[in-house]
Amino acid sequence: MNRQQAIAVLVAGCLAATPVLAQQRQGERLSQDCREELITLCWETDEADRAAFRACLRERRAEISDSCTAELRERMRGRGRSGRLESRPEGLRPTARPARTVLYGEDPRQQVDVYEPATAIDPLPMVVFIHGGGWRAGNHKRVQVKPAHLNAQGYYFASSGYRLVPNVTVRQQAEDIGAALRALVGQAEAIGFDADRIVLMGHSAGAHLAALVATDPQYAGDAFEAIRGVVMLDGAGYDVKAQMASAGPQIWQIYYNAFTTDEAMQEALSPVTHVGGRDAPHWLALYVADREASAAQSDMLTERLRAAGVEAEAVAVEGTDHGRMNRELGTEAGEAQTRAVDAFLAQVLG
Repeated sequence: MNRQQAIAVLVAGCLAATPVLAQQRQGERLSQDCREELITLCWETDEADRAAFRACLRERRAEISDSCTAELRERMRGRGRSGRLESRPEGLRPTARPARTVLYGEDPRQQVDVYEPATAIDPLPMVVFIHGGGWRAGNHKRVQVKPAHLNAQGYYFASSGYRLVPNVTVRQQAEDIGAALRALVGQAEAIGFDADRIVLMGHSAGAHLAALVATDPQYAGDAFEAIRGVVMLDGAGYDVKAQMASAGPQIWQIYYNAFTTDEAMQEALSPVTHVGGRDAPHWLALYVADREASAAQSDMLTERLRAAGVEAEAVAVEGTDHGRMNRELGTEAGEAQTRAVDAFLAQVLG
């Protein structure tokens, strides 16, 4: 196989996500003329490195013809037209592994996995996910199908690790998330995403951390303005003091381990305390319909945000539970939360 043939195989993989190309409808494929144009443009790229090929296309996108650029954009713009959860061509599904890992500290948990859409000429927005686990457990590697689903919708997906209680405080966890955001924004050009369009998404304790970072700019610093929106999945810690006052023994212990009985600390680390300052502009709080604490906290936070002039909505999700709310996002079983999240992201990042 000569170099031109090898590149042809590579571009088939990059632009059609082989082996699923054979499953695509003919109308979803790039035209032969466009494929040959891209092969010719980046023929010197290492044929073993798909990320390098995509980087070449991004770097030389001004040289791509208008017709081929239109094909690529149309392919990335296909979400939402069929009304199905998986409305993107299957060829945009990424591999199961992250394309790269960004390190933002020396601790093994201070890293972010980045999952890339299969084709991305123009810089695309990014969704940054923060895992739950009661502030003392959890793993950023457990992302289920969220990368595949959100990549297929035309977004980069990043899952951020952070250090855990009791080795660090919740304040230091928020500092970790802020440092992760700054690291991502600092490498946006190399990664290929739009550094000005980020949505934070968190589940449970991760929802609290997302909300805290998006209401208190001290954590993200220069990267704060990139946060266009926040998606919170069944969080209940937006007003820590109120939550601890009403919690049963088991839940109270989880919050005590993270926030102690120091009311000043509880207040400082409650997102509601900081509402009315430089809040992120768009918010979606999803909560399990029959989970009273999450319902009350989600309603309270979104009401405060709206009163401060921010667009915010709390939405009850029926037929799920605390864990499934997160695990089933992007699947048919999680249709309710998936549709809500997809619509929010399309509005905020579209």
